[in-house]
Formats: sequence, structure tokens, C-alpha cells
Amino acid sequence: MASVLDDLPHNRFLFAQDGQEAELIYRVNGNRLVLIHTEVPEFFRGQGIGSQLVQAAVDRASKSGETVVPVCPYARKWLQEHPDVASAVTVDWDG
Repeated sequence: MASVLDDLPHNRFLFAQDGQEAELIYRVNGNRLVLIHTEVPEFFRGQGIGSQLVQAAVDRASKSGETVVPVCPYARKWLQEHPDVASAVTVDWDG
């Protein structure tokens, strides 16, 4: 099974399988990991891929000490619904 990769040159977390790609686009602003947009094609819907993308962002921020800024509505909602995960990092809800 494929896993989420941090595609640094393209500023995105990427899940690719069977020629399809799901991504969470981000930008880095100093010590802030700004989550911009999550795109999960119909092919992957209902498989928890969006969750894996956001979890990958949290994992990165946890290791690097970055503050997560969830501008993306999906990422924001996911983090609000998973406070146990969100509490592992600093989240700037107002970002």
C-alpha cells in the first residue's frame, strides 16, 4: 500500500497509487506550516486518504517544531474533530 510522502520540491504531501494522486498543498512561512488545500480525487474518496494527508502534516510539524496553520477547510475541520492529534503540535487557528 502507498504511503504519504512529503514532496518538498512541490510543497505538498502526496499520496499516489494506480496513477492517481491526492495532495495536501502547503507553504512554509518561517516556522509555520500553512496548510492551503487538500485535493482527493473521487478514486480515493472514502478511504481515509485525506486524513492520512493531514496526519502527515501533523507528524512533520511535531518533528520539526513547526506551528500548523490550517487555512484549508478540510484540514481545519479534521484537526478540530481530532483534538488528540491536534494537541501534539501548536496550531494557529487564526492564521
